[in-house]
Amino acid sequence: MSRVHKVATVQFEPTMFEKERNIARLLELCEAAATAGARLIVTPEMGTTGYCWFDRAEVAPFVETIPGPTTDRFAALARKHDCYIVVGMPEVDSDSIYFNSAVLIGPEGVIGQHRKTHPYIAEPKWSAAGDLGHQVLDTPIGRIALLICMDIHFVETARLVALQGADVICHISNWLAERTPAPYWISRAFENGCYLIESNRWGLERTVQFSGGSCVIAPDGTIAALIDGGDGFALADMDLDASRARRVGGEAVFSQRRPELYAGLLSDTFSWNPRDFFKLYGHKPWPTGRTSRVAVAQMSPSDDVEANLARITSLARQAELEGKADLVVFPELALSGLNNPGARAQTVPGPVTDQLCRLAAQLKVYLVVGIAERNGDAIYNSACLIGPEGLVAIYRKTHLTESERAWARHGDDWVVADTSVGRIGLLIGHDASFPEAGRILALKGCDLIVCAAAIKERFSTPHVGSLVSQNYPIPTGADLYHWHHFRVRAGENNVFFAFSNVFDPGNGYPGLSGVFGPDTFEFPRREAIAADTEGTATAVVDTTNLNTVYPTNVVRRKDLVAMRMPHSYRGLITKAAGWHAREHR
Repeated sequence: MSRVHKVATVQFEPTMFEKERNIARLLELCEAAATAGARLIVTPEMGTTGYCWFDRAEVAPFVETIPGPTTDRFAALARKHDCYIVVGMPEVDSDSIYFNSAVLIGPEGVIGQHRKTHPYIAEPKWSAAGDLGHQVLDTPIGRIALLICMDIHFVETARLVALQGADVICHISNWLAERTPAPYWISRAFENGCYLIESNRWGLERTVQFSGGSCVIAPDGTIAALIDGGDGFALADMDLDASRARRVGGEAVFSQRRPELYAGLLSDTFSWNPRDFFKLYGHKPWPTGRTSRVAVAQMSPSDDVEANLARITSLARQAELEGKADLVVFPELALSGLNNPGARAQTVPGPVTDQLCRLAAQLKVYLVVGIAERNGDAIYNSACLIGPEGLVAIYRKTHLTESERAWARHGDDWVVADTSVGRIGLLIGHDASFPEAGRILALKGCDLIVCAAAIKERFSTPHVGSLVSQNYPIPTGADLYHWHHFRVRAGENNVFFAFSNVFDPGNGYPGLSGVFGPDTFEFPRREAIAADTEGTATAVVDTTNLNTVYPTNVVRRKDLVAMRMPHSYRGLITKAAGWHAREHR
């Protein structure tokens, strides 16, 4: 059986109240894609009817059952070309409940469907949240998962289907308010090591400008095919072996997951007013909101601890003097070096961290510094949070790479610390490859996640610019850092994310350190990205609130986190939450 199949994304501008015209045009585009050789064809969300419906009464003439007359027409085309088609449409069930649905249709008819689980602004006025969960559908051309638009904002949805062995996520959308291919789309393919076929509509509907940018994204996050604006389709090859390898940056990430640490994913801490919730039952409330300045310092650690300490001291002074930084984050193993770090492991507290405590007290700043930590017979890849008051916290890396397992023991605890800068959660390098890690820290109420990193693989790509017009200040021009995986980590968790990476291009470390803001769709962005050299970059971190008992700052209100549907996420933490792709090699 072939392991490579041609797939197509269809881009289209539907017209409201003209269902027959929309279906005819979609069939025409699907026919063309199938004739060009596509075995899997994906069409946009609500493509049969348009999207911006006001209420149930307005959409009622256009809803259908699944199966029904519309799916029958696409099934006839699928039979003719022996292909598979994903169609987005408003569905009505036997109880007259309406859903925003995606249906997978093959030569034999309807194979399965997905009902949008995480509604966006438009559909709560007329449709119910999906009740079918997150499924993977077996076909002769691979294991196919369906997600709809807003679903993919939530790390849990793509992870759930990837854990079930999805070769490809067919994501149908009416995406807006940013240049596409959207960073969220790229990150979901990249972090799960699978294909993502994105079918987005384009054009203007009821004053809403949709972004186009339909594409096929490969498991390494590269764009294999793309349409910017206009009706049409784009073809690419889907290699099942590439998807089933489940590698991220060369690492077997699914076998490295720590489900025993993920129980918090089923919690919903932001469903109640967090300004009250986090101080109930004698718990410590959040630190008082304030405006702070956070810097990331990128450097190339050597094998000389004293030389590294001197460089850390110099960069910390630079960040405090030039950027007025309140917190400076340094890379993973910045003190110990990257070559055989266990040989230079330090006790914590110990002489080296004592020197850092004196530096923090002198500069009146907080420091986060990566170190190989010796504790008895065990060595950990750790990060120390140090402030003017001394050693505040030690975090031991919970997700180790294959090479790290040769010298380090993994930690077993999340670390969150309250400081004058805010509530801080700590991660180290490869931890941030796991979307579960950032989510846990967000659910604990972190304002800021700091990540000391030494990451080589590509995690950022540029954009040449889009011809799709957008309202000011949404950018459409070229962007050197359009997709930065750790900007996505910030936005999806409504946190500030301070990512400090090793800068050593000769040995494959790209730097690209940055401080990223808590709202992906805020333009201009609240962020700072380090230049292509050793040095620092500083951004403002704001946790202030208006004079009200309710949170008015997104970093404490956490809109996206509050909209999660954790009752459907159990598959992320079960003992069997390994992954099934190995069964389908």
